[in-house]
Amino acid sequence: MSNREKYDNAFIESFEIKKEALNKGLEYQSIPQWDSVGHMSLVAALEDTFDIMMEMDDIVDFGSYETGIGTLKKYGVDVA
Repeated sequence: MSNREKYDNAFIESFEIKKEALNKGLEYQSIPQWDSVGHMSLVAALEDTFDIMMEMDDIVDFGSYETGIGTLKKYGVDVA
């Protein structure tokens, strides 16, 4: 499984959404599931999946599907 597939699966499983929803401007609070609790669930899933520990600033700034890709690059995870 590629890193992109792992990244996508974290969103799909955390928010119980379809893959098609990922590339349509998915942002924090754009869907009911992505609230503060859902956000932390997503972060935990990504940290477990990629064996990383995100800094608090990165967690706060992780505001969309697209920005998350850049955030993970800071931790050596290429999902492009």
